[in-house]
Amino acid sequence: MHVLITADTLGGVWVYTRELVTGLVERGVRVTLVSLGRIPTREQTAWLDAFPSVDFRPTAFRLEWMQESAADLERSTEYLSQLVREVQPDLLHLNQYCYGSLPGGVPRLVVAHSDVLSWWAAVHGEVLSGDAWLNWYRRIVTRGLSSATAVIAPSRWMLEQLSKHYVHVNHASVIYNGRSPAQFDPDGAKGDYVISVGRLWDPGKQVSLLAQCKLPVKTLIVGCESHPEEALRSPGLRWSNPDVQCLGEQSPEQLRDLFSRAALYAATSRYEPFGLAPLEAALSRCAIVANDIPSLREIWGDDACYFERDDAESLGATVARLHSDPDLRQRYADAAYQRACRRYSAHRMVDQYLSLYETLVGAGVAAA
Repeated sequence: MHVLITADTLGGVWVYTRELVTGLVERGVRVTLVSLGRIPTREQTAWLDAFPSVDFRPTAFRLEWMQESAADLERSTEYLSQLVREVQPDLLHLNQYCYGSLPGGVPRLVVAHSDVLSWWAAVHGEVLSGDAWLNWYRRIVTRGLSSATAVIAPSRWMLEQLSKHYVHVNHASVIYNGRSPAQFDPDGAKGDYVISVGRLWDPGKQVSLLAQCKLPVKTLIVGCESHPEEALRSPGLRWSNPDVQCLGEQSPEQLRDLFSRAALYAATSRYEPFGLAPLEAALSRCAIVANDIPSLREIWGDDACYFERDDAESLGATVARLHSDPDLRQRYADAAYQRACRRYSAHRMVDQYLSLYETLVGAGVAAA
């Protein structure tokens, strides 16, 4: 089987893509990989050295959620259409909505990682009112979802957002994201600190909540400080809380080390369709302290310790409770680790995608 996969290099989708492509190639699938958003760094692409069979096509086409991206979407759509004709894949795995409407008879799988309207509603508590750009964005997302052969979301909550803000998709289902447990260290000596990962400029990640509460322990925040679009950048956040330290972006190796030594992970997001960082922390046997939002409840069930939704005081109290009770903290850490290994492994994710691929390709052959 030959699969053409699109991915962006600006966030967690690239990590997801690395796990997916690795698993597919190891199972004998031929992969053509197209990256979008910006040309990836050498650090981002180093993993591809182990997979010379992957036909990698890096591009810098703007993504659909970016302002003034319409012209780039036209160019990238034409580029992908030509590439499909060139390499003739059996299936398109598209991690952007707009390409769900690519012409041709190749089955098109669209994966809904996140979107502008559900992000706005989660952050601002209201539906975003329309303007010319927003109306355009809603149209291309709706068209992509409606035209796709199948749609996947990383949680039931995210699937519900598609119906709420765009269109009800009958050919949609959930495949939870996954990570490889072997990439993390669950047996490291735990230090006396909390860690959180999130873009500092993104109110959906809400890492600023940590600076608003009284914490009994040192807290480290890992994440990009600058918005990827220059026009939307604002002065960097300044913390008045001396116990909160911002480390900026970290390499996968650095983050693995930080996770291995952290006792607690603070999942502060108010918008989180899945959340790879909490999963990575759980695979490092960190106890998860999570914002009480539906998607995190869906993913972690009773195996995380929740604080009242978007409440800094409750967050501080929850961290203090686990910090002061090592046995309770260890129980939550073990529970999160076991749940992560059982439900959210990359092996399970790749198996489910491969099964879906086979169904879609088989249906396409039958229809032809």
